[in-house]
Amino acid sequence: MPVRSLSDELLERLVARLGTPLYVYHTDIIGRRLADLQGFDVIRYAQKANSNLALLAWMRGRGVQVDTVSAWEAHRALRAGFKEHEIVFTADLFDRPALSLLERHDIPVNLGSPDMIEQYVTVRPGHNITLRINPGFGHGHDRKVSTGGEQSKHGIWHEQLPQAVERAGRAGLTVTGIHMHIGSGSDFEHLSRVRGAMTEAVLTTGEQVTTLSVGGGLPVPYRPEEQPFDVERYCAVWRETKAQLETALGHDLVMEVEPGRYLTAEAGLLLTEVRGVKTSGGLNYILVDAGFDNLVRPALYGAYHHISILGRDDEPTAPRVVAGPLCESADVFTQTKGGVIEPRELPAARVGDILCLHNAGAYAASMASNYNSRPLAAEVLVEGDQARLVRERQDLDDLLAREVDRPVE
Repeated sequence: MPVRSLSDELLERLVARLGTPLYVYHTDIIGRRLADLQGFDVIRYAQKANSNLALLAWMRGRGVQVDTVSAWEAHRALRAGFKEHEIVFTADLFDRPALSLLERHDIPVNLGSPDMIEQYVTVRPGHNITLRINPGFGHGHDRKVSTGGEQSKHGIWHEQLPQAVERAGRAGLTVTGIHMHIGSGSDFEHLSRVRGAMTEAVLTTGEQVTTLSVGGGLPVPYRPEEQPFDVERYCAVWRETKAQLETALGHDLVMEVEPGRYLTAEAGLLLTEVRGVKTSGGLNYILVDAGFDNLVRPALYGAYHHISILGRDDEPTAPRVVAGPLCESADVFTQTKGGVIEPRELPAARVGDILCLHNAGAYAASMASNYNSRPLAAEVLVEGDQARLVRERQDLDDLLAREVDRPVE
Protein backbone atom coordinates (compact mmCIF):
# COMPACT_ATOMS: atom_id res chain seq x y z
CA MET A 1 0.00 0.00 0.00
CA PRO A 2 1.56 3.34 -1.01
CA VAL A 3 2.03 5.51 2.06
CA ARG A 4 3.23 8.98 2.91
CA SER A 5 6.26 8.41 5.10
CA LEU A 6 6.72 12.16 5.57
CA SER A 7 4.39 14.22 7.74
CA ASP A 8 1.77 16.54 6.31
CA GLU A 9 3.36 19.36 8.27
CA LEU A 10 6.77 18.90 6.61
CA LEU A 11 5.25 18.63 3.16
CA GLU A 12 3.16 21.76 3.71
CA ARG A 13 6.28 23.67 4.83
CA LEU A 14 8.17 22.56 1.75
CA VAL A 15 5.35 23.68 -0.53
CA ALA A 16 5.10 27.03 1.26
CA ARG A 17 8.83 27.56 0.75
CA LEU A 18 9.38 26.10 -2.71
CA GLY A 19 6.01 26.05 -4.47
CA THR A 20 4.53 23.36 -6.71
CA PRO A 21 4.89 21.12 -8.60
CA LEU A 22 7.52 19.70 -6.26
CA TYR A 23 9.28 16.33 -6.08
CA VAL A 24 10.17 15.13 -2.57
CA TYR A 25 12.37 12.05 -1.98
CA HIS A 26 12.83 10.29 1.36
CA THR A 27 16.15 8.47 1.84
CA ASP A 28 14.77 6.34 4.69
CA ILE A 29 12.71 4.33 2.20
CA ILE A 30 15.64 3.96 -0.21
CA GLY A 31 17.73 2.67 2.69
CA ARG A 32 15.13 0.02 3.48
CA ARG A 33 15.05 -1.16 -0.12
CA LEU A 34 18.84 -1.39 -0.20
CA ALA A 35 18.70 -3.57 2.91
CA ASP A 36 16.24 -5.87 1.11
CA LEU A 37 18.85 -6.63 -1.55
CA GLN A 38 21.89 -7.39 0.59
CA GLY A 39 21.80 -11.01 -0.60
CA PHE A 40 23.41 -9.87 -3.85
CA ASP A 41 27.13 -9.21 -4.19
CA VAL A 42 26.60 -5.90 -6.01
CA ILE A 43 23.60 -3.57 -6.03
CA ARG A 44 23.87 -1.59 -9.25
CA TYR A 45 21.35 1.22 -9.41
CA ALA A 46 19.64 1.73 -12.77
CA GLN A 47 20.24 5.45 -12.90
CA LYS A 48 17.60 6.13 -15.55
CA ALA A 49 14.93 5.80 -12.83
CA ASN A 50 16.09 8.99 -11.12
CA SER A 51 19.42 10.60 -11.90
CA ASN A 52 19.49 13.51 -9.45
CA LEU A 53 23.13 14.16 -8.49
CA ALA A 54 22.47 14.37 -4.75
CA LEU A 55 20.53 11.10 -4.85
CA LEU A 56 23.35 9.41 -6.77
CA ALA A 57 25.93 10.68 -4.28
CA TRP A 58 23.82 9.45 -1.36
CA MET A 59 23.68 5.96 -2.88
CA ARG A 60 27.39 5.95 -3.66
CA GLY A 61 28.05 6.64 0.02
CA ARG A 62 26.23 3.40 0.84
CA GLY A 63 28.24 1.16 -1.47
CA VAL A 64 25.86 1.20 -4.42
CA GLN A 65 27.30 1.04 -7.93
CA VAL A 66 25.54 2.41 -11.00
CA ASP A 67 24.28 1.40 -14.43
CA THR A 68 24.22 4.09 -17.12
CA VAL A 69 22.54 3.95 -20.52
CA SER A 70 23.94 7.06 -22.22
CA ALA A 71 27.18 8.98 -22.28
CA TRP A 72 25.44 11.79 -20.43
CA GLU A 73 24.29 9.49 -17.64
CA ALA A 74 27.86 8.26 -17.31
CA HIS A 75 29.15 11.84 -17.07
CA ARG A 76 26.50 12.49 -14.42
CA ALA A 77 27.64 9.44 -12.44
CA LEU A 78 31.26 10.64 -12.59
CA ARG A 79 30.14 14.08 -11.43
CA ALA A 80 28.34 12.41 -8.49
CA GLY A 81 31.64 10.85 -7.41
CA PHE A 82 31.46 7.31 -8.79
CA LYS A 83 34.78 5.82 -9.86
CA GLU A 84 35.09 4.51 -13.40
CA HIS A 85 35.07 0.88 -12.27
CA GLU A 86 31.84 1.47 -10.30
CA ILE A 87 29.98 2.43 -13.47
CA VAL A 88 28.71 0.18 -16.25
CA PHE A 89 27.65 1.54 -19.63
CA THR A 90 24.77 -0.52 -21.04
CA ALA A 91 23.37 0.08 -24.53
CA ASP A 92 22.26 -1.52 -27.79
CA LEU A 93 24.33 0.85 -29.90
CA PHE A 94 27.26 3.22 -29.57
CA ASP A 95 26.43 6.74 -30.60
CA ARG A 96 29.43 9.00 -31.13
CA PRO A 97 29.29 10.65 -27.69
CA ALA A 98 29.40 7.17 -26.11
CA LEU A 99 32.53 6.12 -27.99
CA SER A 100 34.15 9.44 -27.13
CA LEU A 101 33.33 8.85 -23.46
CA LEU A 102 34.75 5.33 -23.50
CA GLU A 103 37.91 6.50 -25.22
CA ARG A 104 38.55 8.91 -22.33
CA HIS A 105 37.20 6.86 -19.43
CA ASP A 106 37.87 3.21 -18.61
CA ILE A 107 34.21 2.39 -17.87
CA PRO A 108 33.09 -1.26 -18.19
CA VAL A 109 30.57 -1.97 -20.93
CA ASN A 110 27.54 -4.21 -21.37
CA LEU A 111 26.93 -4.72 -25.08
CA GLY A 112 23.45 -5.40 -26.44
CA SER A 113 24.22 -5.78 -30.17
CA PRO A 114 26.96 -7.71 -32.04
CA ASP A 115 28.12 -4.71 -34.10
CA MET A 116 29.21 -3.00 -30.89
CA ILE A 117 32.05 -5.48 -30.50
CA GLU A 118 34.22 -4.15 -33.33
CA GLN A 119 33.26 -0.56 -32.54
CA TYR A 120 34.32 -0.97 -28.91
CA VAL A 121 37.69 -2.46 -29.76
CA THR A 122 38.61 0.72 -31.66
CA VAL A 123 38.63 2.65 -28.35
CA ARG A 124 39.37 -0.09 -25.78
CA PRO A 125 41.32 -3.00 -27.31
CA GLY A 126 42.00 -6.07 -25.20
CA HIS A 127 39.34 -5.38 -22.58
CA ASN A 128 36.76 -7.56 -20.87
CA ILE A 129 33.12 -7.09 -21.79
CA THR A 130 29.66 -8.13 -20.66
CA LEU A 131 27.03 -9.23 -23.16
CA ARG A 132 23.36 -8.48 -22.67
CA ILE A 133 21.30 -11.44 -23.86
CA ASN A 134 17.74 -11.39 -25.17
CA PRO A 135 16.45 -14.82 -24.08
CA GLY A 136 13.61 -14.84 -26.62
CA PHE A 137 10.86 -13.82 -24.19
CA GLY A 138 9.99 -10.74 -22.21
CA HIS A 139 7.80 -9.47 -19.42
CA GLY A 140 6.46 -6.15 -18.19
CA HIS A 141 3.42 -4.24 -16.95
CA ASP A 142 3.14 -2.78 -20.47
CA ARG A 143 4.46 -3.87 -23.87
CA LYS A 144 6.54 -0.69 -23.96
CA VAL A 145 8.62 -1.81 -20.98
CA SER A 146 9.10 -5.44 -22.00
CA THR A 147 12.78 -5.84 -22.82
CA GLY A 148 12.86 -9.38 -24.16
CA GLY A 149 11.45 -11.26 -27.15
CA GLU A 150 11.70 -10.54 -30.84
CA GLN A 151 9.68 -7.31 -30.56
CA SER A 152 12.25 -5.84 -28.17
CA LYS A 153 15.31 -4.03 -29.48
CA HIS A 154 17.31 -4.97 -26.39
CA GLY A 155 20.03 -7.56 -26.19
CA ILE A 156 21.82 -10.09 -28.39
CA TRP A 157 19.42 -12.79 -29.54
CA HIS A 158 20.09 -15.91 -27.47
CA GLU A 159 20.69 -18.14 -30.49
CA GLN A 160 23.46 -15.78 -31.66
CA LEU A 161 25.43 -15.92 -28.40
CA PRO A 162 28.05 -18.46 -29.57
CA GLN A 163 28.82 -16.36 -32.65
CA ALA A 164 29.00 -13.18 -30.53
CA VAL A 165 31.47 -14.81 -28.13
CA GLU A 166 33.58 -16.01 -31.06
CA ARG A 167 33.36 -12.56 -32.66
CA ALA A 168 34.56 -10.95 -29.44
CA GLY A 169 37.48 -13.36 -29.26
CA ARG A 170 38.55 -12.55 -32.81
CA ALA A 171 38.47 -8.86 -31.85
CA GLY A 172 40.70 -9.52 -28.85
CA LEU A 173 37.95 -9.03 -26.25
CA THR A 174 36.98 -11.46 -23.49
CA VAL A 175 33.35 -12.00 -22.47
CA THR A 176 33.50 -12.17 -18.67
CA GLY A 177 29.93 -11.20 -17.86
CA ILE A 178 26.39 -12.16 -18.86
CA HIS A 179 23.46 -9.78 -18.30
CA MET A 180 19.80 -10.65 -18.68
CA HIS A 181 16.81 -8.38 -18.06
CA ILE A 182 13.39 -9.15 -19.58
CA GLY A 183 11.42 -6.12 -18.40
CA SER A 184 9.69 -4.39 -15.52
CA GLY A 185 7.41 -6.39 -13.25
CA SER A 186 9.20 -9.61 -12.31
CA ASP A 187 7.20 -12.58 -11.13
CA PHE A 188 8.34 -16.04 -10.14
CA GLU A 189 6.91 -17.80 -13.19
CA HIS A 190 9.04 -15.65 -15.46
CA LEU A 191 11.94 -15.78 -13.01
CA SER A 192 12.14 -19.54 -13.48
CA ARG A 193 12.46 -19.07 -17.24
CA VAL A 194 15.09 -16.36 -16.80
CA ARG A 195 17.13 -18.59 -14.50
CA GLY A 196 17.09 -21.34 -17.10
CA ALA A 197 18.07 -18.94 -19.86
CA MET A 198 20.82 -17.41 -17.73
CA THR A 199 22.24 -20.83 -16.91
CA GLU A 200 22.29 -21.81 -20.57
CA ALA A 201 23.91 -18.51 -21.58
CA VAL A 202 26.66 -18.76 -18.97
CA LEU A 203 27.49 -22.38 -19.82
CA THR A 204 27.50 -21.53 -23.52
CA THR A 205 29.93 -18.66 -22.92
CA GLY A 206 32.24 -20.79 -20.78
CA GLU A 207 34.45 -20.68 -17.73
CA GLN A 208 35.74 -17.18 -18.51
CA VAL A 209 32.47 -15.78 -17.07
CA THR A 210 33.00 -14.18 -13.67
CA THR A 211 29.96 -11.90 -13.36
CA LEU A 212 26.21 -12.45 -13.58
CA SER A 213 23.84 -9.52 -13.84
CA VAL A 214 20.25 -10.59 -13.17
CA GLY A 215 18.77 -7.27 -14.28
CA GLY A 216 16.12 -5.35 -12.43
CA GLY A 217 12.41 -4.82 -12.91
CA LEU A 218 11.55 -5.66 -9.31
CA PRO A 219 7.98 -4.46 -8.74
CA VAL A 220 6.67 -2.13 -6.07
CA PRO A 221 3.05 -1.84 -4.92
CA TYR A 222 1.41 1.02 -6.79
CA ARG A 223 -2.21 0.16 -5.94
CA PRO A 224 -3.56 -0.08 -2.36
CA GLU A 225 -4.47 -3.75 -2.78
CA GLU A 226 -1.06 -4.83 -4.09
CA GLN A 227 1.29 -6.71 -1.79
CA PRO A 228 5.06 -6.10 -1.52
CA PHE A 229 7.24 -8.28 -3.70
CA ASP A 230 8.87 -11.24 -1.94
CA VAL A 231 12.43 -9.99 -2.30
CA GLU A 232 13.84 -12.50 0.18
CA ARG A 233 12.60 -15.36 -1.98
CA TYR A 234 13.88 -13.59 -5.09
CA CYS A 235 17.38 -13.29 -3.59
CA ALA A 236 17.34 -16.90 -2.42
CA VAL A 237 16.40 -18.20 -5.87
CA TRP A 238 19.21 -16.29 -7.53
CA ARG A 239 21.74 -17.35 -4.88
CA GLU A 240 20.81 -20.95 -5.63
CA THR A 241 21.37 -20.37 -9.35
CA LYS A 242 24.70 -18.72 -8.63
CA ALA A 243 25.84 -21.67 -6.50
CA GLN A 244 24.92 -24.15 -9.24
CA LEU A 245 26.86 -22.19 -11.84
CA GLU A 246 29.87 -21.84 -9.57
CA THR A 247 29.94 -25.62 -9.23
CA ALA A 248 29.65 -26.08 -12.99
CA LEU A 249 32.36 -23.51 -13.79
CA GLY A 250 34.66 -24.39 -10.92
CA HIS A 251 35.13 -20.86 -9.59
CA ASP A 252 33.32 -18.09 -7.71
CA LEU A 253 30.98 -15.66 -9.43
CA VAL A 254 29.96 -12.10 -8.62
CA MET A 255 26.18 -11.67 -8.85
CA GLU A 256 24.73 -8.23 -9.51
CA VAL A 257 21.16 -6.97 -9.28
CA GLU A 258 20.12 -3.83 -11.15
CA PRO A 259 17.16 -2.15 -9.43
CA GLY A 260 15.85 1.21 -10.52
CA ARG A 261 12.29 1.92 -9.45
CA TYR A 262 12.55 -0.65 -6.63
CA LEU A 263 14.96 1.65 -4.82
CA THR A 264 13.40 5.03 -5.53
CA ALA A 265 9.75 4.80 -6.63
CA GLU A 266 8.18 4.52 -3.18
CA ALA A 267 10.55 7.15 -1.81
CA GLY A 268 9.13 9.90 -3.99
CA LEU A 269 6.07 12.15 -3.90
CA LEU A 270 5.00 14.66 -6.51
CA LEU A 271 3.22 17.49 -4.72
CA THR A 272 0.82 19.61 -6.74
CA GLU A 273 -1.63 22.37 -5.90
CA VAL A 274 -5.34 22.16 -6.70
CA ARG A 275 -6.13 25.11 -8.96
CA GLY A 276 -9.73 24.31 -9.85
CA VAL A 277 -12.64 21.89 -9.57
CA LYS A 278 -15.45 21.43 -12.06
CA THR A 279 -18.08 19.03 -13.37
CA SER A 280 -18.24 17.93 -17.00
CA GLY A 281 -21.34 15.84 -17.62
CA GLY A 282 -21.13 13.04 -15.10
CA LEU A 283 -17.47 13.51 -14.23
CA ASN A 284 -16.06 15.55 -11.36
CA TYR A 285 -12.65 17.04 -12.15
CA ILE A 286 -9.85 18.14 -9.85
CA LEU A 287 -7.46 20.38 -11.81
CA VAL A 288 -3.88 20.59 -10.54
CA ASP A 289 -0.72 22.44 -11.54
CA ALA A 290 1.32 19.29 -12.31
CA GLY A 291 0.99 17.64 -15.69
CA PHE A 292 2.47 14.82 -17.71
CA ASP A 293 5.50 17.03 -18.15
CA ASN A 294 6.15 16.18 -14.46
CA LEU A 295 4.86 12.57 -14.42
CA VAL A 296 4.31 10.97 -17.82
CA ARG A 297 3.66 7.35 -16.79
CA PRO A 298 -0.17 7.58 -16.67
CA ALA A 299 -0.30 9.22 -20.11
CA LEU A 300 2.36 6.93 -21.60
CA TYR A 301 1.44 3.56 -20.09
CA GLY A 302 -1.90 4.09 -18.36
CA ALA A 303 0.11 3.55 -15.17
CA TYR A 304 -1.60 3.83 -11.79
CA HIS A 305 -0.28 6.22 -9.13
CA HIS A 306 -2.00 6.40 -5.78
CA ILE A 307 -3.37 9.87 -5.00
CA SER A 308 -4.09 11.52 -1.66
CA ILE A 309 -4.81 15.03 -0.46
CA LEU A 310 -2.93 16.52 2.49
CA GLY A 311 -5.16 16.76 5.55
CA ARG A 312 -8.09 14.94 3.92
CA ASP A 313 -7.34 11.26 4.56
CA ASP A 314 -10.38 10.67 6.79
CA GLU A 315 -12.97 12.59 4.76
CA PRO A 316 -15.74 11.01 2.63
CA THR A 317 -14.80 10.22 -0.96
CA ALA A 318 -16.48 10.17 -4.36
CA PRO A 319 -15.27 9.30 -7.89
CA ARG A 320 -13.12 12.14 -9.26
CA VAL A 321 -10.81 12.70 -12.21
CA VAL A 322 -7.43 14.36 -11.60
CA ALA A 323 -6.11 16.34 -14.56
CA GLY A 324 -3.26 18.74 -15.22
CA PRO A 325 -2.75 22.07 -16.99
CA LEU A 326 -1.32 20.94 -20.33
CA CYS A 327 -3.11 21.58 -23.60
CA GLU A 328 -3.52 17.83 -24.18
CA SER A 329 -6.47 15.51 -23.53
CA ALA A 330 -3.94 12.92 -22.34
CA ASP A 331 -2.96 15.16 -19.41
CA VAL A 332 -4.93 13.09 -16.90
CA PHE A 333 -3.45 11.21 -13.95
CA THR A 334 -6.48 8.94 -13.49
CA GLN A 335 -6.55 6.94 -16.72
CA THR A 336 -5.90 3.39 -17.87
CA LYS A 337 -4.25 2.04 -21.00
CA GLY A 338 -5.57 3.58 -24.16
CA GLY A 339 -6.41 6.83 -22.41
CA VAL A 340 -9.63 5.55 -20.81
CA ILE A 341 -10.65 7.83 -17.93
CA GLU A 342 -10.78 5.99 -14.59
CA PRO A 343 -12.23 8.21 -11.82
CA ARG A 344 -10.60 7.72 -8.43
CA GLU A 345 -12.27 7.72 -5.00
CA LEU A 346 -11.04 10.99 -3.49
CA PRO A 347 -12.25 13.56 -0.96
CA ALA A 348 -13.75 16.80 -2.19
CA ALA A 349 -10.88 19.14 -3.01
CA ARG A 350 -10.72 22.90 -2.74
CA VAL A 351 -8.56 25.38 -4.58
CA GLY A 352 -5.28 25.63 -2.67
CA ASP A 353 -5.30 22.05 -1.40
CA ILE A 354 -2.09 20.03 -1.91
CA LEU A 355 -2.50 16.75 -3.73
CA CYS A 356 0.11 13.98 -3.51
CA LEU A 357 0.96 11.65 -6.37
CA HIS A 358 2.66 8.66 -4.78
CA ASN A 359 5.49 6.43 -6.05
CA ALA A 360 6.90 9.35 -8.02
CA GLY A 361 10.54 8.71 -7.14
CA ALA A 362 11.17 6.73 -10.34
CA TYR A 363 10.52 7.69 -13.96
CA ALA A 364 9.00 11.03 -13.00
CA ALA A 365 11.68 13.74 -12.83
CA SER A 366 13.95 11.64 -15.06
CA MET A 367 11.30 11.62 -17.83
CA ALA A 368 10.15 15.21 -17.31
CA SER A 369 9.98 17.68 -20.19
CA ASN A 370 9.50 21.34 -21.00
CA TYR A 371 6.32 20.68 -22.97
CA ASN A 372 4.09 23.79 -23.19
CA SER A 373 7.28 25.70 -22.25
CA ARG A 374 6.83 24.75 -18.62
CA PRO A 375 9.89 24.78 -16.34
CA LEU A 376 11.25 21.61 -14.75
CA ALA A 377 10.08 21.31 -11.15
CA ALA A 378 12.23 21.60 -8.05
CA GLU A 379 13.46 18.49 -6.19
CA VAL A 380 13.97 17.98 -2.46
CA LEU A 381 15.86 15.19 -0.68
CA VAL A 382 14.84 14.43 2.91
CA GLU A 383 17.31 12.56 5.13
CA GLY A 384 16.25 12.09 8.73
CA ASP A 385 14.72 15.41 9.75
CA GLN A 386 16.77 17.43 7.25
CA ALA A 387 15.31 18.55 3.92
CA ARG A 388 17.70 19.77 1.21
CA LEU A 389 16.87 21.43 -2.10
CA VAL A 390 18.71 19.28 -4.67
CA ARG A 391 17.40 20.83 -7.86
CA GLU A 392 16.21 24.38 -8.27
CA ARG A 393 13.07 25.09 -10.25
CA GLN A 394 13.84 26.29 -13.76
CA ASP A 395 12.99 29.88 -14.63
CA LEU A 396 12.39 31.61 -17.95
CA ASP A 397 16.07 32.33 -18.48
CA ASP A 398 16.84 28.62 -18.07
CA LEU A 399 14.19 27.73 -20.64
CA LEU A 400 15.54 30.15 -23.23
CA ALA A 401 19.26 29.88 -22.48
CA ARG A 402 20.22 27.70 -25.48
CA GLU A 403 17.96 29.27 -28.09
CA VAL A 404 19.87 31.31 -30.68
CA ASP A 405 19.47 32.71 -34.19
CA ARG A 406 22.77 32.74 -36.07
CA PRO A 407 24.17 31.44 -39.35
CA VAL A 408 25.62 27.94 -39.45
CA GLU A 409 29.08 28.22 -40.99
